[in-house]
Amino acid sequence: MTATALRRVVGVTGIVLAGGLGRRMGHADKGLVEFGGRPMIAHALDRLAPQVDAILINANQNLERYAAFGYPVVPDAVGGFAGPLAGLHAGLARTATEYAVTAPCDSPFLPADLVARLHAELIGDRAQLAVARTFDQPHPVFCLARRDLLPHLAAFLAGGGRKMDLWYATLRAIEVRFDDEADAFRNINTADELDAARRA
Repeated sequence: MTATALRRVVGVTGIVLAGGLGRRMGHADKGLVEFGGRPMIAHALDRLAPQVDAILINANQNLERYAAFGYPVVPDAVGGFAGPLAGLHAGLARTATEYAVTAPCDSPFLPADLVARLHAELIGDRAQLAVARTFDQPHPVFCLARRDLLPHLAAFLAGGGRKMDLWYATLRAIEVRFDDEADAFRNINTADELDAARRA
């Protein structure tokens, strides 16, 4: 691992998104599903925490179990399990740093240099939001956002918006290529994907 991969980026809060219903996993709470002998969220936390100043967990059920990981747990302020944007909104409302980065709880292989690369491109491009991309596939749930986007995001959600790509299309956003780490963005959405990852 390179020195860049190990660098903590000052002024960033990590938000691990665990607020979904896990419909494709048979309504299991994906963050708490075991992978490699530990809950999936534990792997995401291990990879993200060294890269940021603070961590928040966005969850809407099993709050006490998530709190046991030692980080503040923030439920959605928007009802109805509204998706990753609602998780980002909840996290931004509690973020004390200038930036926040999101990562889903079901991505146990996320890049160790995720934050450094997103941050460098966002600053260099004077963007409001940086989104990870591998080849022709953007990954909106891996994004770095300015905290001052909170009012804009709140208005988007209040108007019924739920899609991350539609929201960031309204911003000065930049997509950051991670073609060299494409496998790191593999997430585990279904029981079959979980079995395949366990075998691998």
